[in-house]
Amino acid sequence: MTTLLIILALQVTYVSMLTIRFILMVKGFRYVAALMSAVEIGIYVIGFKIVLDHLDEPVNLIVYCLSYGLGILIGTKIEEWLALGFVTVQAVTKAEFSHMAEELRSRGYGVTVWQGKGKEGPRWVISIVISRKEQQHLYHEILLLDPQAFVVSYEPNMFHGGFLSKKSAWNHNRHV
Repeated sequence: MTTLLIILALQVTYVSMLTIRFILMVKGFRYVAALMSAVEIGIYVIGFKIVLDHLDEPVNLIVYCLSYGLGILIGTKIEEWLALGFVTVQAVTKAEFSHMAEELRSRGYGVTVWQGKGKEGPRWVISIVISRKEQQHLYHEILLLDPQAFVVSYEPNMFHGGFLSKKSAWNHNRHV
């Protein structure tokens, strides 16, 4: 039983770190990711050796495999909690909600707005770049102003200038 718990703990730790490291690499935190990989590979080797030393008990291999999936789930949850990086949130709203841009600006958001044309008439397209940690709060604020707004978000690769850069004196994390 102790061997199973050790295998489970090592594999979940290894795969959680692997998942977070991969996400960090994609987001440009290459030095942190490199440091994590050095620790991660040590954990992997120890866990794999324990499984190989106990191949006569198939349950060890089963726990090793199942804990891989559990590690991915835990790693993605940790990354969601960390909420690293930025998102662009875009809201499309009907013409009568033209005040939304000013209302969001008064709440501290850097807002870019332009007029569009939808199937049912004029629309306002509102674009805001914010940290991922603020994303849910911004969704809530938009939907309070217009419960029927179409809201979508995506992650920008890079950006330069604008309200967010001035507000936070932020230097893009690709240089970290």
